[in-house]
Amino acid sequence: MNTKVSMPSAHAITAGDAASIGSVPSLDRAAAVIDPASLEILRMQLEGIADRMQDALVRSAISSIAREGMDCAAAIFLPDGRVIAQARSLPLLLGSMIPAVAGILNAFPLQCMRDGDALLMNDPWSGGTHLPDMVMIKPVMLDGAVVALTAAILHHQDIGGSTPGSLPPDATDVFVEGLRLPPVRWRQGGQIDPGLRAVLAANSRTPDNLLGDLDAQWAAISLGEREVQELARAQGGVFAPGCDALIQQAERMTRAALAALPDGVFTRADRLDARGTPPGKLPIHAAGNSLGNAPGDASSHAPGHTPGNTPGHTPGVTLHVTLTKTGDRLHIDFTGSSPQAAAPINAPPAAILAALFFFMRTLAPDAPSNQGCLMAADWVLPQGSIVNPRFPAAVNARTATVKLACNTLLAAWAKADPARASAPNSGVAVVMAVGGKDAAGRPYFFTEIIAGGAGAGPAGAGASGISTDVGNGKNLPVEMLESQAPLRLETYRRRRGSGGAGRHAGGDGVVRTYLLLEGEATVSYRGERHDAGAPGAQGGAAGAPSRAQVVRRDGSIEPLASKTRFIWRAGDRLTIETAGGGGWGAP
Repeated sequence: MNTKVSMPSAHAITAGDAASIGSVPSLDRAAAVIDPASLEILRMQLEGIADRMQDALVRSAISSIAREGMDCAAAIFLPDGRVIAQARSLPLLLGSMIPAVAGILNAFPLQCMRDGDALLMNDPWSGGTHLPDMVMIKPVMLDGAVVALTAAILHHQDIGGSTPGSLPPDATDVFVEGLRLPPVRWRQGGQIDPGLRAVLAANSRTPDNLLGDLDAQWAAISLGEREVQELARAQGGVFAPGCDALIQQAERMTRAALAALPDGVFTRADRLDARGTPPGKLPIHAAGNSLGNAPGDASSHAPGHTPGNTPGHTPGVTLHVTLTKTGDRLHIDFTGSSPQAAAPINAPPAAILAALFFFMRTLAPDAPSNQGCLMAADWVLPQGSIVNPRFPAAVNARTATVKLACNTLLAAWAKADPARASAPNSGVAVVMAVGGKDAAGRPYFFTEIIAGGAGAGPAGAGASGISTDVGNGKNLPVEMLESQAPLRLETYRRRRGSGGAGRHAGGDGVVRTYLLLEGEATVSYRGERHDAGAPGAQGGAAGAPSRAQVVRRDGSIEPLASKTRFIWRAGDRLTIETAGGGGWGAP
């Protein structure tokens, strides 16, 4: 099965059965001449609309992961699928919306769209990332023609699958992760498709949240539609060429940043944690299933399981990147990365594009955040690899691979531009999806995002307890968390000394301890940097690794692997200590 990197206005080539190659060429037509002041005003107007869409999305959301954790994003696209403006939100989602919109346009060309339509998808093989992230777009019509598209993406609390929260850490294919939705028409003329609504509700443990969050996406893209329509009407014939000019401006600024640095070939490799139970410990059981052991831990195998055949088990996965900089262009090649895994850490091309978009944005931070940032680059994602898996690979933990891709890209580029380069960060934030029942049998669900430390750089120490690079989410406020679930947050503090030492120290991680007060819950735990901490840079020391453990009510202690599932019972304490960032410079 061949998989193409689907990009709007792009050449997408499949090189036999080996790799997918993506690029975004320069515009075929020159934008009309527009004075710099008017261009900047247009940029601010578009970005302001995107930010107001984001505000509407967050304020209207039902689920805590979106309302409090900010795991959602909004953007504006041109009719051909090029992104023209993005909200200040979550880069992990902003970049991945580009291929998602392209996938929707492949299924529903502009001539199929009508006023009041909304199109929806989450399929990783149609431009999506993982199943909880659903993308909704709406055409902006003016005088009967589509002049733009408004889009919103939101991480839904539960979309089905084998575990509450739709993030099973032991998944080996996408079928156990939840409902996979190719591009569909969610609304026609403003009215929801009742059959599709029933299907979605029937496949979620939290149907009210799911439908309410879909309404929040509709509210956001409808607000954007009205404001973009007004802007396009006011701009008249200048709107379309002005948008082209903004994309060209971003391309010029990115190319200029590249041209200012020496040509060369820069490589870097890094690894994800091995998937298994900590050495010397019996596997933690969830609903009767053993979750496996660490590589080489022959003494603690569950009956009938070994590291080689444990569902969801993988050894450490390597990500390898080669950057070839020539003049004002950059070639990015992930050849040499590990094959796709029988675990949910596979990252579809749309997910990796989020890392690529973020990385290209760092080259010219003042450039408009639009499609032009990608036009100076092309990339190779080997098919069947961890960065371009074949169907039906499991993908729910793709963020770990995307975050590692960011760290690897930045570490490789540090060889070209050491004056601006920081040390690697703590990696993917800990994500904990929890579903259970209280003593009265009432169900509850929540998802926590717990950040670690940023890497230090030449300008100073790394920040502590902060989402880094493509992450920009927030943890849940204590008051909200304790009102939503029968637990008490006993500890929340900075993990002092966990940042790597150096001339500038890496940022510290955090410590959170939770006590479950009643009932029991299923926890899907997903972390990173358990095997080794974030490396230092320029002689700086590595940060401390992450660790987590459950102290059972009887006093027994069960360390957690970086990706696992377990049953949490009343009286058990769960402690999570996130990793520190790498230090910079010799101490």
